[in-house]
Amino acid sequence: MTAISIGYARCSTDKQDLEANRQILLDLGVLADRIHLDRAYSGTSRARPGLDQALAAVRTGDTLVVPKLDRLARSVPDARQIGDSLAARSIRLQLGAMIYDPTDPMGKMFFNILATFAEFEVDLLRMRTREGMAIARAKGKLKGRAPKLSPTRQAHLLKLHAAKEHTIAELAELFEVSRPTVYRVLERASVTTATADAA
Repeated sequence: MTAISIGYARCSTDKQDLEANRQILLDLGVLADRIHLDRAYSGTSRARPGLDQALAAVRTGDTLVVPKLDRLARSVPDARQIGDSLAARSIRLQLGAMIYDPTDPMGKMFFNILATFAEFEVDLLRMRTREGMAIARAKGKLKGRAPKLSPTRQAHLLKLHAAKEHTIAELAELFEVSRPTVYRVLERASVTTATADAA
């Protein structure tokens, strides 16, 4: 069988555009129908359908092509695990224009450095997000998500539920919310009642 190149790329949010990554893969010689993409998936998660499809598509002698290592993995353990599993299957890993050679000490060191930087960027982003939220919370600007039902509609829902004439699914449909939202309203009401009884 002729060896082929399979491409993979991802972006973390819907706002990010995959076209640039797709174009890089095309420029690297990957055919359009052999490119697998994940939109709005974090690189720290291994549960990615596009990645699963790409890894399933490559065979012995093939090459998995990614624009950059951080498009493939955002943690050192994940990057190593994917790289090692590909090497064990005799599949080459191409990072941009560079072919990763796990038998080359310099190549292996460079791969680990790239993986470390990818993980560092994620950790830095998380830290900045936490700091930003803490500052916003201290200034009273972070108040949490607004409830999906107004107090009046919640009271109406509770009244209908107490009448035992509707199922949870019917209440969800009636108020145009999900069943978990209905359960949350009921749970909050029961906690409030228990607190009042204990006072």
